[in-house]
Amino acid sequence: MDAPEVSALERATLRKVYLRVVPFCFLLYILCYVDRINVSFAALTMNRDLGLSAYVYGLAAGAFFWGYCLLEVPSNIILEKVGARLWIARIMISWGLLSAATALVTGPKSFFVVRVLLGVAEAGLFPGLLLYFHRWFPQQHRGRVVGWFLTGLPLATAIGAPLSTAFLQMDGVWGLHGWQWMFVGEGIPTTLVGVAVLFCLTERPSEAKWLAPEQRAWLDDALRREVHAIEKVRSHSVFSAMTNPRVLVLTVIFAGIGMAGVGTVLFLPQILKSIGVSNTQAGLLTGVPYVFGTIAIVVCGHLSDKATDRYWTLVVTCGLSTIGMVLAAMLHDSLWVLAAFAMATTGFYGMKSPFWPLPSTFLTGTALAAGLALINSLGNFAGYLGPIAVGYAKDATGSFQAGLYVLAGAAFVSTLTALGCALWMPRGAVSAGALAPVRR
Repeated sequence: MDAPEVSALERATLRKVYLRVVPFCFLLYILCYVDRINVSFAALTMNRDLGLSAYVYGLAAGAFFWGYCLLEVPSNIILEKVGARLWIARIMISWGLLSAATALVTGPKSFFVVRVLLGVAEAGLFPGLLLYFHRWFPQQHRGRVVGWFLTGLPLATAIGAPLSTAFLQMDGVWGLHGWQWMFVGEGIPTTLVGVAVLFCLTERPSEAKWLAPEQRAWLDDALRREVHAIEKVRSHSVFSAMTNPRVLVLTVIFAGIGMAGVGTVLFLPQILKSIGVSNTQAGLLTGVPYVFGTIAIVVCGHLSDKATDRYWTLVVTCGLSTIGMVLAAMLHDSLWVLAAFAMATTGFYGMKSPFWPLPSTFLTGTALAAGLALINSLGNFAGYLGPIAVGYAKDATGSFQAGLYVLAGAAFVSTLTALGCALWMPRGAVSAGALAPVRR
């Protein structure tokens, strides 16, 4: 088959795969993130009802990451063994039920326990979906795929903010608090979609009856060639992947941004409310920075796929995060803080598109599953520290400023590490656009 025919086959195949795989996974991730961040909106009234200080709230809300981080790697290895369809369905059903059960908490202890269990239930979903994409998309498409998929993250905030604050208005209906209605109303749909996963996900290209035989053959061959190119350089075990210096350095980058990003998302509604806006206005305004984040994810995904090196896109986006957080700390008592958070969020989410395809340039199979999960696990553990830092600083000083400077410092560490990678990191066997089209 000559090059023009291969190109036409590639376009036709990947168009089908994009339309079949990405929208459904996009929905899963929106539900995931809505159920993760809705606690930040519940806090607008729940903290008073349960007697939670800012520090205790930050500690308990961040306890989600205890179970999440502990079980990320085992969960993703299990997914690689038993299949994405079965395991992702299990994850969604269990975490949807536990999210709804948060409506039953009565104080700090029960809130803490439910947040830990919620993290245990959700562990493995995000790296599992990334691993699933690696089974369907060649390297030169992964920045765009991850970009479109991750638009679910800022959009979940943009959608979840007004939705969650709308539930808060149901306070007193059937004797329940508004925050209780919010957890039930956003948890049950996740459980139902989890059941649908069993019928909607196709495990691998070879099982895709919705692809023509020649499309299945082309996609299988393209993905096989990439794996062969990587394993020809070195084939990693789970242990060697988890101790690989490149994996550990990527973990540092994601950890710094994760700490700054989670600290922001869990306290942004309260920061805005401290300026003097109402609960409803705080919910609506919280969505504004994430509109910029959505655009950044898509644009940076396309740019990193077209570039020969994803690392420089990473440097720029991490740098934007740092500058935005410094400005947010300086403007914390003014509505202009929203513009600073918009800049920071552009960096937080723009960096994810070039970042997540990088492990697959030097890892494959179970080693890739472990590497992705380790990076996400340790990065999210740093995310656990973000809310604690902001909450502690708020209780100690009466202001959010000191906590925001801590988050800016975390983003700065990521920026310096990304710059070091751009200058000195060894490149993998496969990079964006590195492989020539498959000829038959």
